[in-house]
Amino acid sequence: MSENKVSRRFFIMSSAAAAMAGCANLQRTGTVSSVRRTPSLKRLGYKSPNEKLNVAAIGAGGKGGSDIEHCDGENVIALCDADWDKAAGSFRKFPNARKYKDFRVMLDKEPSIDACTISTPDHTHAVAAMACIKRGIHVYVQKPLTRTVYEARMLTEAAREYNVATQMGNQGHSGDGVREMCEMIWSGAIGDVTEVHAWTNRPIWPQGILEAWKDGVPKPLPEEPIPDTMDWDAWLGPAPYRPYNSAYAPFNWRGWWDWGCGALGDMACHILDPANWALRLTAPISIECIKQEQNNDQTFPTKSIIKYEFPRRGAMGPVTVYWYDGGLMPERPEGVDPNVRLGDGDNGSIFIGTKGILTTGTYGGGSRMIAGEHMKDYKKPEPIIPRLPGGDDDRRQKIDWINACKGGPKSGANFDYSGPFTEWVVLGNLALKFPGKLEWDAKKMKVTNVREANDWVKPKFRKGWTL
Repeated sequence: MSENKVSRRFFIMSSAAAAMAGCANLQRTGTVSSVRRTPSLKRLGYKSPNEKLNVAAIGAGGKGGSDIEHCDGENVIALCDADWDKAAGSFRKFPNARKYKDFRVMLDKEPSIDACTISTPDHTHAVAAMACIKRGIHVYVQKPLTRTVYEARMLTEAAREYNVATQMGNQGHSGDGVREMCEMIWSGAIGDVTEVHAWTNRPIWPQGILEAWKDGVPKPLPEEPIPDTMDWDAWLGPAPYRPYNSAYAPFNWRGWWDWGCGALGDMACHILDPANWALRLTAPISIECIKQEQNNDQTFPTKSIIKYEFPRRGAMGPVTVYWYDGGLMPERPEGVDPNVRLGDGDNGSIFIGTKGILTTGTYGGGSRMIAGEHMKDYKKPEPIIPRLPGGDDDRRQKIDWINACKGGPKSGANFDYSGPFTEWVVLGNLALKFPGKLEWDAKKMKVTNVREANDWVKPKFRKGWTL
């Protein structure tokens, strides 16, 4: 990547007029396009907390609707969605925002965008976010940050290079519960954690679709008329072209390898966030699929169990993390009362330590001790992690990001945190493709013992939709 870099300090210390004159020809250059910016102190990184951002949305329907709605204290100037029927609610809420179906067109025509929410299907996250980052636009990207390891690594590095404010949409990270869990673990409540078991009731959409796998050959579903409100080519974005079918979009895309990340991608960035933060997880040294049902090259399995092995991290010893989906559950740990609820029931996690057991809910809520010598008289430690203001966790997370866009502290789930987290999460889907233990070299982004597995570390991008 290349960029004509300008010293932010120089311009802020200079007068506004001098700054504007000195940056009149400032231009950011990226592989997607090159956009000439209107010279202003805003473009040089200065933003008063009381000054409003110009915000846009890429993906304005579904979850994208609430994501951009939580930015309603700023100037929402543009909305992009390949499916205008899906985005109709956002169009009504922000009637003055200009509407687009292709984010590339929007970014070229809207040079005043300061920040952008990205809430598309998983396969478009990386290309849309990179197009923004290379223009100096701050980004909020829904979880999982990306579909593949390579894309996550590239976004993490680009965010650092272009010095933009970033956030991944795992809203529980902004809540009080996950902070309580971290404080309990760090205080030594259950000793050294040796295992984590996390589970979800997902998928709640079709997976293991046998009709898409006929005679051992992947087969697209029959072509159907494309809705008048949809730009199917823009919806496909970087993915391989195939004819439209309503079983793909607007909802069921998560179950398909070309676009989604299955149950793991939908929920692991929520449910495994307490483990990632509290245990300071880095990259695993191995991943392995222990069990799966009805996997094929078109759609994800209906159920799976995935095992991650993490090495020692400073004073924290090795830990094994197990992921269960499709309704599969871990065995109830020995010593835990059969009447005690684990997690939130259908979703949650348990932490097994040398001195006890903790459990927490889907988004880190309800963290509590369920076994151990100190359980009866246990009191949670005094808070050491600041709590965030702003109402519910989802809105808190947008406020955290918006404050970062305006020069405040880095947001909690910024890409330095969520990029490496996403990398190890989506490695679990790599394990679904290749039986046996996969040994992982994170520095090289390489599976060292199964050469063909590396073909899935980096995706193939359709022409016109690359990073």
